Amino acid sequence: MAVLPDHWIRRMARERGMIEPFVESQKREGVISYGLSSYGYDARVADAFKIFTNVDSAVVDPKAFSPQSFVDRRAGEVIIPPNSFALAHTVEYFRIPRDVLVICLGKSTYARCGIIVNVTPLEPEWEGQVTIEISNTTPLPAKIYAGEGICQFLFLKGDSPCEVSYADKAGKYMRQRGVALPKL
Repeated sequence: MAVLPDHWIRRMARERGMIEPFVESQKREGVISYGLSSYGYDARVADAFKIFTNVDSAVVDPKAFSPQSFVDRRAGEVIIPPNSFALAHTVEYFRIPRDVLVICLGKSTYARCGIIVNVTPLEPEWEGQVTIEISNTTPLPAKIYAGEGICQFLFLKGDSPCEVSYADKAGKYMRQRGVALPKL
């Protein structure tokens, strides 16, 4: 597997709509950077957040997830409570080619503040806005800025197209928009 460079990402975004909206180069003046980088794409977090709360003493159960575990916020910036997390989604909509796997890494600016981003890999032929889990590992409240960089996606080209893609499996998170909660 090879990591794909900026010119490949740009071409796929322009010709095949792999990333929409697509930002041609990294934007950094006064913001946490986002856009095309040398070997990846730094995505932005949208302004819709689901912040974890334990007000109703809900139990986190991946097989029977309760939306009551979250409070919804739509804002340019949000505060994640200490030792808690929020779900959000990318501004960008992704369409992954059949012979590509995408891996997500958190931005170092946030990581250096104890804020960790987790996204599972984007499988071949998956498409949608990416749901992002943002963990505040610190004992202090943490601020997240909507419309700015939150994570970087690396595009890995397989030696050949896969036999069964995410689309072929009719995956449960296909074409998601907004934050997608856990599904069984």
